[in-house]
Amino acid sequence: MAARLFVVEDEALISLDLVTVLRRLGHEVVGTATEGLQAVQAVEELRPDLVLMDIQLKGATSGIEAAKAIRRSTGIPVIFLTAYSEDGTLDRAKVAEPLGYIVKPFTIDALRSTLEMALYKSAEEARQRIELREMAHTVTTGDRSGSLFVKDRGRNVRIDLHDILYIEAMKDYMSVHVKDRRYVVHSTLQRLLALLPEQDFFQVHRSFIIRLDKVVSVENNAATLEGVDRTIPVGRAHHARFIERIDPV
Repeated sequence: MAARLFVVEDEALISLDLVTVLRRLGHEVVGTATEGLQAVQAVEELRPDLVLMDIQLKGATSGIEAAKAIRRSTGIPVIFLTAYSEDGTLDRAKVAEPLGYIVKPFTIDALRSTLEMALYKSAEEARQRIELREMAHTVTTGDRSGSLFVKDRGRNVRIDLHDILYIEAMKDYMSVHVKDRRYVVHSTLQRLLALLPEQDFFQVHRSFIIRLDKVVSVENNAATLEGVDRTIPVGRAHHARFIERIDPV
């Protein structure tokens, strides 16, 4: 898989050698830099597919700081180049979320395999971001009768709000549970909560929203719901307000 690459290395001979090998492997090197701030500015302008970044850059901006800035401003992934393989250096580098490490002096085979894996991971991340953006827009309020439209297996399906028992957060997915089935939706708990009528739904836990009129009992920081064969946890931060909502007297 050929890619557009940017190299950040302050040792001239290493940089030249790396650029030569990358081109031999079939990649396009769109630019190079020798210090962190210069690299951030160039990457923001050139938008390569991947950045190869020396951790131990000289100057005011370290390789780790530059990688974090690039990741934050552009989302472009980074592979770190390092002459150090000890845990301390690599642990500090984790905050930049690199897609891999290449220990200098590198071999062509090590460089090739690390690049292939990093480019694969990057493509997967891009695909997931696109999917999340598309799915986030499929959760929309329905008509005045009280419903949500969600995308299910390529179809827009209307769910009556009264049929929802509870909603569970699973990382980037929400599992909307109704009687006898569930719908998995790309969204966030807060986005879904904003779409639901406040008088009917309540967030009882960082990972759960329930429909209030489905509550049968509350005991030991857990709620039992009508038609649900499991208890729903009630978080400490939500417990007092939840009890007020189901028993306002």
